[in-house]
Amino acid sequence: MIELGKYQTLEVIKQTDFGIYLGEIDSDGKTSILLPKSEVPEGTVAGDHIRVFLYRDSEDREIATTAKVPLTLGELAVLKVKEVNNIGAFLDWGLMKDLLLPYKEQTAEIKEGDSVLVSLYLDKSNRLCATMKVYDILSTEAPYKKDDVVTGTVYEFVDSFGVFVAVDNKYSAMIPHNEIFVPIKIGDNITGRVTQVRDDGKLTLSLRKKSYIQMDEDAVMIMEKLKAAHGFLPYNDKSNPDTIKSEFNLSKNSFKRAIGRLYKAGAITITDDGIRIV
Repeated sequence: MIELGKYQTLEVIKQTDFGIYLGEIDSDGKTSILLPKSEVPEGTVAGDHIRVFLYRDSEDREIATTAKVPLTLGELAVLKVKEVNNIGAFLDWGLMKDLLLPYKEQTAEIKEGDSVLVSLYLDKSNRLCATMKVYDILSTEAPYKKDDVVTGTVYEFVDSFGVFVAVDNKYSAMIPHNEIFVPIKIGDNITGRVTQVRDDGKLTLSLRKKSYIQMDEDAVMIMEKLKAAHGFLPYNDKSNPDTIKSEFNLSKNSFKRAIGRLYKAGAITITDDGIRIV
């Protein structure tokens, strides 16, 4: 049985000047699918079996390839956007015909040159297409535990929750809004720390290290900003949280912990108008 979007091992039925036909002879005496001559392994003869990936070419004909394809039916991969037009985006997956990512399958606006995490599916017309809607197919059986450091691809933003990440491009994870202090975009590869393994197996992540480690790094960053500002910054523990986030990419609590450490170390003074190097 010919299955588009998958690798299959098929028998060589017939050889021609332009390639070989693979599969079975149907009731009309026609062979199933063409492997172009340029991809036929040297020495191939009728009766041999060849492992191929099956898709449709630019003329919508079923065709085989021996190329290594980064994405098969139901799997996940990060692909680059080659073009965007009025029907969707076209992704580079190493074949003659680029892979269509329809607008209705996009979770965010994308542009040429972006990288996106997608899955492969067959649409109602039996055409292979990509989708960015991968939440439901990500695994909830990650091998990670609390405080493990993981990497993953950002694939969706949901205003009421946060940023959704596919850890190892396989496992379901999320970064809550209150853990985001740096710009993040779809397709970014991020490194984070597991703060929780939920009962349903999904991971909650933070982009920040454990507090006692992060506090030292935050303190160093604030000192560098102080030095660049000639020893004074007009911010303290009473400053507006949005101002702190904008200036330091820190939450108000993280900022207070860091300047508190600097103060206890005798490196700064904290006054009503800001912080100053001693």
